[in-house]
Amino acid sequence: MKRRTFLSNAGKGLAIGLTAPTILSSCAKGTNDIMVGHIGVGSMGQGVLKSWLMPVAETYQVATCDPFQNRRDGAAKFVDQTYKEKEIKAPKCKSYLDFEELLDRRDIDAVSITTPDHWHVPAAIKAARAGKHILLAKPLGLSYPNYKILEKEVKANGVKFHYGTQQRAMSHMKMAVGMVQDGKIGEIERIEVWAPGKNPVESPQCHEVPVPDDFDYDKWSGPAPLNPYCPDRVTNNSSWFQWDYSIGFLGGWGAHPLDIMIWALKDQMDGEYTCEGKGTFWEPGGIYNNIYSWDLNYAYKSGIKLRFMSTDIVEAKDVWHYRKAKEGNTTTFFGSKGWLSVGRHSAESNIPELRKKLDGFPRDAKNGRIKYDGNKTGQEFIDVIKGRIKETNPLDEAILSDCISHMGNIAIRTDRKITWDPMKGKVVDDNEANNWFVREMRQPYRV
Repeated sequence: MKRRTFLSNAGKGLAIGLTAPTILSSCAKGTNDIMVGHIGVGSMGQGVLKSWLMPVAETYQVATCDPFQNRRDGAAKFVDQTYKEKEIKAPKCKSYLDFEELLDRRDIDAVSITTPDHWHVPAAIKAARAGKHILLAKPLGLSYPNYKILEKEVKANGVKFHYGTQQRAMSHMKMAVGMVQDGKIGEIERIEVWAPGKNPVESPQCHEVPVPDDFDYDKWSGPAPLNPYCPDRVTNNSSWFQWDYSIGFLGGWGAHPLDIMIWALKDQMDGEYTCEGKGTFWEPGGIYNNIYSWDLNYAYKSGIKLRFMSTDIVEAKDVWHYRKAKEGNTTTFFGSKGWLSVGRHSAESNIPELRKKLDGFPRDAKNGRIKYDGNKTGQEFIDVIKGRIKETNPLDEAILSDCISHMGNIAIRTDRKITWDPMKGKVVDDNEANNWFVREMRQPYRV
């Protein structure tokens, strides 16, 4: 299969992690191919490996890293077997426990980092220092000072950064953002954003047990406190809802619709703003201690108002009454000429000419949802590295959107109105509030 044909077929893949990649046959490595290492190969990391990057021509997946031995070894074995079955002359994929050992390899050009949230920025900082291009899973991270270190290292080492918000690769999102930027809905007055607050699970209690021999819990914990070990603490689901590793879905899901807002309106939302609101925490007694429901209001100096909510609030108050598709991850722009609302699988507007264009995207015959095409993120990452396109998911915009989630978290935890100054990187005249955006890092995992 020729590379051009392969790329066309790869773009037709299903949602992340659901299908094995279609890979070109009988191809030898070229001098311009990108060698990729994967740091974190749990469920999300394997999805990025299989659906985003393995189908991309001009790449080879040559390393995996994870504190779970079965994950890192299994992912490497999958890569080798797939290349062998397709008769691809590829380097052997090697598995690592220590990602810094992976970063020491001079032949690796880029890394995909899909770890729990508390490792995102520390791992990215070390990757930048090692001269590796970075595809970093969302949300960004937990500590604002580390964001500035990452910015410095990315610039100093001349590496490309690509935020793993796959909605930016989706065709209907690109059209919708273009409509907003081109003034099709007029001057923006306010925005409504919502995202899921939690998965439908209960907060488990942690009954300490010995750490399994094939799992390095110390490395998994990394810069976070070394808490008592229990299997429930280290699941994909649990890491989102524990303060030591995350700020919950305020960032974990909120990163997607907030990023769409910043993408469309960066120049109007990069200044000082206030935030106030209320939220609900998990009940005491279990290990989950983050916010899982919220209703927040932001006021920007540009005059734009933002309301950021968890989906349960939107449903209970029927905030989404103007939408036909009740999608749980949505960004709605209200302008002087009308509104435009986009989610991962839907796009709507009350302006007839815009609605007609948005209705033209391919839909699933069963449920009417816009077909998923976010797997193009991997190709766009490689195109950015090779200089074919400008950066599409840049670090400065990732910081802008991630700070919105953190300001919501801080306003709820301090129970007061706060003012964030992005130029200074501080909550104005509020040291207690600023302390919520700084995390101490455990030795020897500091940056």
